[in-house]
Amino acid sequence: MTRAALVTLLLAAVSGASAQNRTVTIGLGYFPNVQFTPFYVADTLGYFRAEGLNVKFQHGFINELMPLLLQGKLDFVVGDPEDAIFAKTQGADVKYVMTMYQKSPVTVFSLSPLASAAALKGKTIGIPGPFGSSYNAVRALLDDAGLNDGRDLKLATVGFTQVEAVQAGRVDAAVGYVNNDVLNLARVSGKKVYTLDISSAYPMVGAGLIGSARSLAGDLPEKVVRASQRGLKFTVADPARAFTVARPVFGAQGGTLDILKASTPLMTSAWTQQSGLGSSNPAAWTKAVAALVTQGSLKAGARATDFYTNAYISKTLK
Repeated sequence: MTRAALVTLLLAAVSGASAQNRTVTIGLGYFPNVQFTPFYVADTLGYFRAEGLNVKFQHGFINELMPLLLQGKLDFVVGDPEDAIFAKTQGADVKYVMTMYQKSPVTVFSLSPLASAAALKGKTIGIPGPFGSSYNAVRALLDDAGLNDGRDLKLATVGFTQVEAVQAGRVDAAVGYVNNDVLNLARVSGKKVYTLDISSAYPMVGAGLIGSARSLAGDLPEKVVRASQRGLKFTVADPARAFTVARPVFGAQGGTLDILKASTPLMTSAWTQQSGLGSSNPAAWTKAVAALVTQGSLKAGARATDFYTNAYISKTLK
């Protein structure tokens, strides 16, 4: 057989294998961004292909992506656990199946020291608005500390301008992300930024994979989760290399290496060492769901296991 014939045969074999792969669509929030590096890595390095999958990513806001998931136009979306929780309570057959962040990146940040939640008394705290994971987290923090919005402090809606609001002194502190807003405030202000850990009051995991009843049938979820776990593992082990691999996907405007380096510690925990990367900690979910019940966001008797599962997690990927 000539060399040209051999090359032709090999290309045909690769093309045939690719044609046999199943296409899976995953919705990723906002726009191409460094925060989705584990998924870009899993695609670029062939982890999805190794599972017999061709992956396609679709970016958009979660309120746009969730309906597409329910319509069967997306197989999975990456969203906050609260996105799955509240969709489920509204009758959607969805479940959170793998966590990217073991610890929510939500924090309270300020240019003044924050020793504890008590330091917020008498202050004005900027929030994006009365919605989303950040709002649920800060409400749990205030409830835990016995503080009341309007009586002990003021929650002020500032949209997604928390960094500018704190820097300009329009608010005393703001609710944002430790792996983004905190870094940006330090960069633009040139000052030390203080943060308040909310995990004891609201130990919810962060963004992760959410699937529908249709996409969670058969062996698809195990394959998607396993490939994503491999992307997580590569990213945690070598953030700089993962950044290099993923940057052609998210581009120069999609985030910096320091954001990824601040994100990777959130992807692991003592729990993942025992149960595998991407696994949800039942104790964290149980306490967070209880906090949502206390807030009145969920009905009494709501069970954490109604909203998440670890059934598709590979414990060998740690």
